[in-house]
Amino acid sequence: MNKFHALTFAGILSACCAFAQDPVARQYGDLITTQDLKDNLSILASDALEGRETGKRGQKMAAAFIKAHFEELGLTGPVDGKYFQPVELYTSLPGDIYVRSGQSKFLNFQDVAYYGSATTDGEVSVPAVFVGRGRKEDFDQVDVAGKAAIVLLSREDNFRAPLDIARERKAKMTMIFNSSEEDFKQLVGQFKSFLSGGMLSLNKPEANAQNAGVFFISPTVAAKILNTTVEKLTVAAGQESAKSTLKKIKPGTVQYKTTLDVKVLKTDNVLGYLEGTDKKDELLVITAHYDHIGKLSSGEGDRINNGADDDGSGTVAVMQLAKAFAKAKADGKGPRRSILFMTVTGEEKGLLGSDYYTQHPVFPLANTVVNLNIDMIGRRDPQHKDSPPYVYVIGSDKLSTELHNLNETVNKTYTNLVFDYTYNDQNHPERLYYRSDHWNFAKNNIPIIFYFDGIHEDYHQPSDEVEKIEFDLLGKRTQLVFYTAWEIANRDNRIAPDKTN
Repeated sequence: MNKFHALTFAGILSACCAFAQDPVARQYGDLITTQDLKDNLSILASDALEGRETGKRGQKMAAAFIKAHFEELGLTGPVDGKYFQPVELYTSLPGDIYVRSGQSKFLNFQDVAYYGSATTDGEVSVPAVFVGRGRKEDFDQVDVAGKAAIVLLSREDNFRAPLDIARERKAKMTMIFNSSEEDFKQLVGQFKSFLSGGMLSLNKPEANAQNAGVFFISPTVAAKILNTTVEKLTVAAGQESAKSTLKKIKPGTVQYKTTLDVKVLKTDNVLGYLEGTDKKDELLVITAHYDHIGKLSSGEGDRINNGADDDGSGTVAVMQLAKAFAKAKADGKGPRRSILFMTVTGEEKGLLGSDYYTQHPVFPLANTVVNLNIDMIGRRDPQHKDSPPYVYVIGSDKLSTELHNLNETVNKTYTNLVFDYTYNDQNHPERLYYRSDHWNFAKNNIPIIFYFDGIHEDYHQPSDEVEKIEFDLLGKRTQLVFYTAWEIANRDNRIAPDKTN
């Protein structure tokens, strides 16, 4: 079939698969108004909530506000009659952390940066081996079991792939560096800002854990440990075949210590449940995270990261979706399937609230048909400065072709947004398929859609303010999620997954 015929057939198929607007759906979709979105966001992203940092006072105020909204709508509190699902986290504050080689001692946030939540219960001494760029073929040439695996990456490489291989091969520790001292200094500054206040985890750190984290080290430290030069390491790692070159780098010995001050931090997911009618045992979950990154620790001027877009926009969208569906139910118009409206905690700290929910589900995951996740839908990114109304769609085709097609058809029928699939590539450098709360459902093979507006200049900055939200665009994107949710909740057959992660 030639290109012209294929495109013609695709167009005919698309037209045949579109469906007429449902006047009942349109009636309740119209209840999502820009004024309601603005009123709620003006509260959630106000300075009074102090940036809604996980477990802090401002986030608890936001949780109370969302709970009161769900309660007013008549949604059920599904956690033993309550709207809060308690999530207990462990915050690990860096203590005595260092790397030592010979008589040289390298300190955390100076010559090394430790990323992890494990304590060594004293100093550990292990052989250190060089595994080049951390490719599988590199690891095939070097035995790393019980040793420190030292990896050279470029600034564009993602460290998680070699870290995963090192753990699979039973490495005791992984140490990563690149060949630029300047890049390392910038990295240390970022780690110090991000980790000095503590790292949160669902599990209490264990002494001598197998997955003990990772050290990022300067090129000078890497050369010192392996008793060679940065130049020789770079040459060895740059060869296409590591078989001969890696073995020329002799093993070294390294000592390291990680000590953490562990404290308990209590926070909550906020859940509102709407029971369905004839298919009430099947569940649609709609999520957004209501936490943000709090206040800057120092500096002049505005220090509050209000998070109006990230993810105040998604949170108020969930609140308005709940309002529309609750009104439909009150009027005797469904939904057939049950819907769980959930604003989750700890997304900014590692998708912790959604991870906790999928490990401790209030409703069986086997009964959960789809997760629609909304994370930043109130702005434009630079790539779409002058474009028609758009939204990035991520993950819709990863587990269910049927869900992807439904989302496309709903958009053509009701909202006509431009769908941008740039970030849908699982190998895109930003790896957004893995970076929001939908991932914890997707990894359990529950079909998902992630709605997103892009990475703009105010991302994780105090300038992410309500005044910069495009409320007409936020409203239209929220309506898209509503109509997609309406079709999922009211169709005869549950969405069928036809792929697995």
